[in-house]
Amino acid sequence: MNLAAATNENLAHTSNVLIYSAMAVYTLAFFAHIAEWVFGSRSKVGRTAAALSETASTRPAVQVRSAQQGGGTAVLDRPKIITRAAAGARDVPDGPGAAGGTFKGDLYGRIAVSLTVVAFLVEAGGVLTRALSVQRAPWGNMYEFSITFSTVAVGTYLVLLALKKNVRWMGLLLVTTVLLDLGIATTVLYTASDQLVPALHSYWLWIHVSTAILCGAVFYLGAVATLLYLFRDSYESKLAAGGTPGAFARSVLSRLPAASSLDKFSYRVNAAVFPLWTFTIIAGAIWAGDAWGRYWGWDPKEVWSFITWVAYACYLHARATAGWKGRKAAYLALIAFGCWLFNYYGVNIFVTGKHSYAGV
Repeated sequence: MNLAAATNENLAHTSNVLIYSAMAVYTLAFFAHIAEWVFGSRSKVGRTAAALSETASTRPAVQVRSAQQGGGTAVLDRPKIITRAAAGARDVPDGPGAAGGTFKGDLYGRIAVSLTVVAFLVEAGGVLTRALSVQRAPWGNMYEFSITFSTVAVGTYLVLLALKKNVRWMGLLLVTTVLLDLGIATTVLYTASDQLVPALHSYWLWIHVSTAILCGAVFYLGAVATLLYLFRDSYESKLAAGGTPGAFARSVLSRLPAASSLDKFSYRVNAAVFPLWTFTIIAGAIWAGDAWGRYWGWDPKEVWSFITWVAYACYLHARATAGWKGRKAAYLALIAFGCWLFNYYGVNIFVTGKHSYAGV
């Protein structure tokens, strides 16, 4: 074995160690997020006091001088007015977040975010050393795509946090799915470092696949918000109907952002990344023309990429023209993300096509 081969093998081993180390730190972040939700679950007395203070601040009183009370002052509550921007939307405030407005919950939440940052840096180091070991872009097979995808998803989440966006409520679900993604990648999808077939030796590998990874990461964040929106919307509907939500809803769903906020977040991130997904498909077609002599051949991967594009286009079109906001739009968004997931896992594993040369 020559020196270069030995160096590449050492780098590949280092990459594996870093990925497993990142999983360990993500696990610690997972437990810290659990602690944030547990300690942020305020007692019934605390929730009642918060609700009363919130009511006092949002519903100003009207003072009426009454002659019958001998010049005394009676305080009458101004009727609460509910406005609906669209079907399913309510004028309600966002919840206090996973920390529940408590000091201990916030402390564990900050610890969770700090651990997530450390895990992200370690995982990014694993992706980088994997690239150095193969001397190419580190997304030539499903294993490499998976570890890069989770890195980008966490990085996007941390950027939103750095921009002071209200997204820390997403941390527990994000870390959980990242651990699941890395677990599948290291056990089922793992592929030893190797060079790619000649068709993949192109600068389009850097352009096409990197944009696909970024789009998938952002679509994922939008899907998480959409799923939580459905739960929160049911919770708000039950309250509006005069019902009593269960203990889980009172403890967890009450701390999420309002359904309208989750709906807007999902729509905005999906709309922002959709043009990039369009570019991804166009870049893939150009690369196919260089590699295979045709721009479009109805390969399964090409077909499902287009189906995903159509699904998200229908979602955005319905929001923009038909005024779909709420559950109908949410179902469309989840269907679109389901198409993206099948395009990645289903097509790569169960369907044979021109994109199968790299294996899993």
